Amino acid sequence: MSNILVTGGAGYIGSHTVHQLTQRGHQVTVLDDLSTGFRDAVPEPQLHICSLFDTEQVTHLLQRLQIDAVVHFAAFIAVGESTQEPERYFTNNVAGSLSLFSAMAAAGVKKLVFSSTAAVYGNPLSTPIPETAPIAPVNPYGETKATVERTLEWLDRCRGLRSVRLRYFNACGANEAAGLSERHVPETHLIPLLMKAVVTGQPVTIFGTDYPTPDGTCIRDYIHVDDLAKAHIAAIDHLLSGGPSEVFNVGTGRGFSVREVLAAVEQVTGRPVPHVFGPRRDGDPAELVADSSKLRARLGWNPDHSTLHQIVASAWPSQQRRWA
Repeated sequence: MSNILVTGGAGYIGSHTVHQLTQRGHQVTVLDDLSTGFRDAVPEPQLHICSLFDTEQVTHLLQRLQIDAVVHFAAFIAVGESTQEPERYFTNNVAGSLSLFSAMAAAGVKKLVFSSTAAVYGNPLSTPIPETAPIAPVNPYGETKATVERTLEWLDRCRGLRSVRLRYFNACGANEAAGLSERHVPETHLIPLLMKAVVTGQPVTIFGTDYPTPDGTCIRDYIHVDDLAKAHIAAIDHLLSGGPSEVFNVGTGRGFSVREVLAAVEQVTGRPVPHVFGPRRDGDPAELVADSSKLRARLGWNPDHSTLHQIVASAWPSQQRRWA
């Protein structure tokens, strides 16, 4: 088993990945500044509170713990916010990553799994989207992730830093048995917001009903967070076994509209979702659905929780408690 550092491991996807890595016997250390993560999302002995911008301290941590590979989640992730505060997003997501990569170079760590996003594709020319689709972000968040991806390509050529870049789609769901769930402050993700409306009675706003989709609302590929975590495990195994740098989409290959998700939440909860309709948000593509055939073929990955009903049902207990 190996020594793994997970940046942003106190966040939503990070904590689920830390749980799976630990279950598989890896020695896992979480580096998080807790600006958006939660102290109780990871076991206390695993948590090191530190900023990625403290390059010297990160270098020391990598050396002292003899880290074999890094899983890099730490980033700001809200598309709408990125259009309002682009400088903040570039500083945190790009400069923070560069600080981490400098620390890895100083410590001699040459394996990285990077949390990227389908937002790098912008408005795709066709769906499902293959990894060969043009990189053309339509919001600053997607641009920050594309910039880090391009940096990693050069670091592979110039420094031998091998990386797996995982472009994933809409993470959702929860692992109730592990006590892990989705929490963002402020909450920006669709399923928790729909469930908040169910519990509180306060209407949720559906942004955009005039998209070129069958029912006029955005279509997204919703993937259970445990399946997403499993893809990170497969990526780590690939790198530790000597595999080359790669890029993979992670999604189910099936898209659902906002209206379809709303209907699924009503079915699972047995209650209506109070909602109103609003204008489109800046930077929201009409449809994002993954072609994950490369990941399935190369790394043998397959989702275990692929139906929308399974995903929504897994989220309901924790979200019901959260908003009560």
